[in-house]
Amino acid sequence: MRRPAANHACLPLTRRAFALGGAAACVAGRPATAAPAFRFGLTPVFVDDEWPLLQILKDYLEAAMERPVEFVQRRTYKEVAALLVAGELDAAWLCGYPLLQYQPMLAALALPLWRGASRYQSYVIVDAGRGASQLGALRGDIHAYSDPDSNSGYLVTVSELVARGEAPEAFFARSFFTFGHSDVVRAVARGLAQSGSVDGYVWEVLAEIEPELTARTRILWRSEWFGFPPIVAQRQRLESPEITRFATALREMRDDRDGRRALERLHLDGFDPASEAEFSGIAARMRRFAERE
Repeated sequence: MRRPAANHACLPLTRRAFALGGAAACVAGRPATAAPAFRFGLTPVFVDDEWPLLQILKDYLEAAMERPVEFVQRRTYKEVAALLVAGELDAAWLCGYPLLQYQPMLAALALPLWRGASRYQSYVIVDAGRGASQLGALRGDIHAYSDPDSNSGYLVTVSELVARGEAPEAFFARSFFTFGHSDVVRAVARGLAQSGSVDGYVWEVLAEIEPELTARTRILWRSEWFGFPPIVAQRQRLESPEITRFATALREMRDDRDGRRALERLHLDGFDPASEAEFSGIAARMRRFAERE
């Protein structure tokens, strides 16, 4: 039998502030309990309406973990990773790139499953009516990246250019960061950028919930597959009771009514245990980019 969900309150956010990775924080109210809140950091990967999702996810996690949960969001991956390293968060949903940057201190707890697998791709997108057919045709573009610590929204593109003998900073006429994958799609769709680097999962989910938006863009290039952005915690705390309980709650989410509702909002199938090998492709991209000089 499921435990009754605790009463809660959450600071209201606009959809764009949460879904597009704006500078916002959502701290859920704490149920009447002596246990300290479990602080879960969120990154700019969400694309569904945040209010119902947060309510459902909070209900599930608090019932499964028997303690209050706080959600915290920051504008960049770097900010979320710094909070986690400093011990100001218990866990966070990060990209694999910052995970590897902080690998001595951080470790992956779980990998989301999307379309039956714990992997995703990076897409380079252009305007739907543009005739370009290869990356070389984008020379001189105004290009939109997501975040300087994003694998799919930055690292993949710049390391691919390096592999092709190009200097990323000279290849594009100008580039800028949107600090949200959905905002990369919007920048290209609205003509603010001529091309962009985006998380394939985000583009594909947007194609389901906002098809009129993605219809104004076109996928020019797809990368190889990478381990999906993981749920991460401090390595030294992996065996602690609160972290193991959280990891169990993630793995059991697909077996619970509220858990399944949250997964449906996220367009995910569930969570599986993480393996370090899942991020070998990102590590290879990091080495390639680091050796550019």
